[in-house]
Amino acid sequence: MGRFLSFGETSRRIAEADSVAVIGLGRFGSSLALELMASGTEVLGIDGSEEVVQDHNSRLTQVVRADATKEEVLRQLAVDEFDRVVLAIGTDIKASILVASLLLQLNVPVIWAKAVDEQHGRILEQLGVHHVIYPEKDMGRRVAHLVRGAASDYLEIDRGYAIVKTAAPAEVQGVPLGETDLRRRHGVTIAAFRGASNEWANADADTVLHEGDVVLVVGPTRRVESFAQLR
Repeated sequence: MGRFLSFGETSRRIAEADSVAVIGLGRFGSSLALELMASGTEVLGIDGSEEVVQDHNSRLTQVVRADATKEEVLRQLAVDEFDRVVLAIGTDIKASILVASLLLQLNVPVIWAKAVDEQHGRILEQLGVHHVIYPEKDMGRRVAHLVRGAASDYLEIDRGYAIVKTAAPAEVQGVPLGETDLRRRHGVTIAAFRGASNEWANADADTVLHEGDVVLVVGPTRRVESFAQLR
């Protein structure tokens, strides 16, 4: 009990800062936790494997070996005091659903949960999880768009709407964007560009693009994909 109380005191300190608790440190959970740390966010990592915990020791703000399917453990680790919790358990769907239910009972304000398939995701949504994510499916969709088109990067903001990074096509080069009639002709908007200075800047009606410039294009997914195919 004393060990958990010690962990709990540290967890409470973390919870008061810009912090996230990540439950499950598999490939997805580990990658997410380390990226959060790199961006300056404090992370409490929880996993049931001693080997995994040892591997993340000193890489996260705090990492604990614990059974997150037990409510008393979550309370002792002060998980209920975090504003944001990521449930990254994927291989054990039963455990994922149980932990999600406990987090909701603890009134965690924002819960992100990984789903391994549509059925798993539907159950999490029915429970009331705020954000359900499909890392494998989403990555597959993103790569498919990149393979299919000429985009160098792609982000689907929501189903049917996306941002694409691509080379500025010839038809928008050399004239102010306001004169290209992009929205009427292609149904997209160029939001930003990177020119010879190699620095990104917001685009407006007076922006003039040149050969070699890179642009961020926003609009319906099919439209931005078609725009990325232009040369």
